[in-house]
Amino acid sequence: MLTSEALTAYAVVQAKVAASDLATIDALSAEGFQLAESEVDFCLPIDSVEAVLPAWRVADNADIALLRDAASRVFSQSRFRTPWYHAADSGRFYAQWVENAVRGTFDDVCLIAHDAQGEPLGWVTLRQTQTDQARIGLLAAWPGTSGGVGMLLMALARHWCQQRHVAHLWVATQLGNTRALRLYQRSGAQIHDTAHWFYRRPHDSL
Repeated sequence: MLTSEALTAYAVVQAKVAASDLATIDALSAEGFQLAESEVDFCLPIDSVEAVLPAWRVADNADIALLRDAASRVFSQSRFRTPWYHAADSGRFYAQWVENAVRGTFDDVCLIAHDAQGEPLGWVTLRQTQTDQARIGLLAAWPGTSGGVGMLLMALARHWCQQRHVAHLWVATQLGNTRALRLYQRSGAQIHDTAHWFYRRPHDSL
């Protein structure tokens, strides 16, 4: 277990704690940890009903540059923010995440929904965590697109799960992202867990 002295060796220490674990939350606060973000984890049962799908394709290496640029703009606000991180770190983190998904080195795949002319509408990355379980990593409409893309991406994610006989699809989002919360609930997902992220820097200690 890390002591107060050991914590000072790290520029930033992160802790994810179940929202119901008040004892741990109090202990972290006493050690100078500060709340950075709250998170809601959803679970969506996958049925056999085929949804109406958008045109789509599996992203490949030729898509990486455009995906990196889009991800760096769409996910510019997150828990990877000041004062714990530099202003550009959030966009850079998610740009790398989507590249890794395309390469299959973190999430398994990145699926791009597009219109009839082949112009991208949005993307979703997915990872099969167990034989019958999968998780959405990133889901976002392409910058500048109109509404309704989220439901298309959720339908695409369900289709991917159906093809792999996945029974439950998981997805997490920050508590303040009300658009994502509404999207997942409209898609039939149920809240499974809530948690808090706490951060500590050496000079944050009491």
